[in-house]
Order: sequence, then structure tokens, then C-alpha cells
Amino acid sequence: MELICYGYNHETASVASREKVAFTEARLPEALREVCSLDGVEEAVILSTCNRMEIYALTESSTNVSVAKERLGHWLQQRFALNAEDLAAFYQKEREDTARHLFAVASGLNSMVLGETEIFGQVKKAYAFAQRAGTTGKVLNRLFQRSFQVGKQVRTQTHITRGATSVGAVGVEMAEKIFGDLRKCQILLIGAGEISRRTAQSLQSRGAKAIIVSNRSYDKAVDLAEGIGGRAITFDAWDRELTRVDIIISSTAAPHHVVTPDTLRPSLRQRRGRPLFLIDLSVPRDICPEVQQLESVYVHDLDALQQLAEAGKAQRRAQLQVCYDLVDRHVEGLYADVARGQAPTRTRGKDSGDINPITST
Repeated sequence: MELICYGYNHETASVASREKVAFTEARLPEALREVCSLDGVEEAVILSTCNRMEIYALTESSTNVSVAKERLGHWLQQRFALNAEDLAAFYQKEREDTARHLFAVASGLNSMVLGETEIFGQVKKAYAFAQRAGTTGKVLNRLFQRSFQVGKQVRTQTHITRGATSVGAVGVEMAEKIFGDLRKCQILLIGAGEISRRTAQSLQSRGAKAIIVSNRSYDKAVDLAEGIGGRAITFDAWDRELTRVDIIISSTAAPHHVVTPDTLRPSLRQRRGRPLFLIDLSVPRDICPEVQQLESVYVHDLDALQQLAEAGKAQRRAQLQVCYDLVDRHVEGLYADVARGQAPTRTRGKDSGDINPITST
């Protein structure tokens, strides 16, 4: 059997492309079962976040790798009506490269914000979904459990997490660059999930005090607002705050635009030209791209934040080699563990005799 990874991320696809292929939690179990029904696929985990969508799969045999990848591409194309340009953004990895990639992802080494910590929880959540859906077996179980070990060691044994290590933190940096002192700003958070929570913590650490939280589940909005000394409002009331706020940061799981030109226009007349800045941390995007055309309204999405995140990477690049040395040791350890636990089949590479320890039992 062989490990494969089929996916794309912020490095290969724009946010406009990424939002075409996004799995909601409600649809993940069905999608996982569909993947495992494809020819050649035995096990599968789908990792879907604002910056990546990756399918980790186990094929029936080494000869089925190309078949499985072809089937995955066709399945995604049909499910999301993708064109040739969309498909060109996907990367494909096999064997040790799959393990190495997952370990790097779980460690925050492949993130838009180098060293981010949110991805670790997202990988764990994706694995838990696949377990509940019954689409993992002993190989992917071993692979993902090892990825959690790697992620923890990278965070505790290196300095890769120093500085801004979340998309939300970069969004706050963006707001601070625009306004300077955030203590003078009225800020509206739309959404109360993990990204919003980390964003709120970053806002609080930069001195922001006037923070309003709105969420479809009002209880979650209250919980987040109480933790940061903010104010919670119901989801149908946030548009009434538009005449007063300076910054809107949106991060929901909505499959459609939450902020539209029609939502903003009534308040713009009363704002009398006072600028409104919006930061969109969601995929699919919460903020309709046409909002950018409104006068005195400025929108920054994940593509814009990526440019700011690149500047912060330089401070942590020195730690990358240390991190990847640790990742490589775990890749070797994973394959050695599997080899000890089952009788590996010897497969010959093009130039030398390589042993493939992840094989059928």
C-alpha cells in the first residue's frame, strides 16, 4: 500500500480559487465515504481550512497510486465544477513525501503564517472526523498520531512559534498598521470560532478595548465577549453597529457572503466619508468582493494578509532547518515502526534498491 496526498494551499491557489473547494463540517462524513469508494483508495482523511484543502489517502497497492490520484482529481472536478486552471493548482505527493508534508503542516511549517499554532488543532479535528466516519485504518492512524508528536516537539523544542503565529494575529497587525493605536478604535468581530477567539486575544494584547462580538450562536458570542471584556450582540443586529465601528474582522463558516454592498450602503451615508476597514479571514470569503468598490470602504482578504505574513517569516526562517531535521527524523521513525510491525515488501526504485515499509499486510 502507498500513502498519497492530493491538495492545494495558499502557495498554489488564490483565495478566489480556494473558496471553490471548501468542505463544511456537515458534508465531511459524506465526502470521506465518497473518497473511500473511489477505485484504489482504502483509507482517507480530508483536511479543509481557510488556507488549504488536502486529501490524505492510502491506496491498495503501489501500482494503484496513479489510478487513485486520477480518480481523486476527477471526483473533485465533478463535485466542485473545477476547470483546468483550478486543477493545475493541486499538488500530489507520495510515500515519504506525504508523511513529510503532513508533519510539516501539523508543525506550522507549511502555513501562511510560519509557525502558526491553529493548524495543529485543525489537523487533529480532521483526523477525528475521519475516525468517526470510519475511513481511517492502522496506517493513517499511525501517520496522524505521529504528526501530533512532531507538531508538539516542533513547538516546544524550537523557536518557530515566536512572533505572530496565527492568521488572526496578522489581521490585527494589518489593523494596527492602518490605525496605529487600536485603543481608539471600535472593532466588530463577526464569528466566534477559534480564529475569532485568537484574533480577539491579539486585539486585546494590542490594547483594543471596544470590541463587539456577533455570532449566529449568541451564547458563543457572549462567551467570547466575556473573556475579552467586550460586548456580545445577536447575529441579526451587527449591521446596526456599522455607523460606529472602524474595523470589521469576519471569520465565519458561512457558505455564502455575510457582508455585501447592500448590507453596508445604508450606514455609509451616515458615516459621511469616515473610512471603514474590513478584514476577511474566511474561505469561502465572508465579504463580497464587490464591497471593495464602495466609497471609503477598504477590504483585506487572506491574499492581502499573506503579503504581510511574508515579512514576518524572515524572523523565523533560521529555525526552519532545525524543524525540518526533526520532521525528517520522524519520517524515518514512522517507516521504521511500520516495518517492524509488519513484513515489508521490497520495492525497487529506479536507481537503487529501496525498501517501502508501508505495504499491504
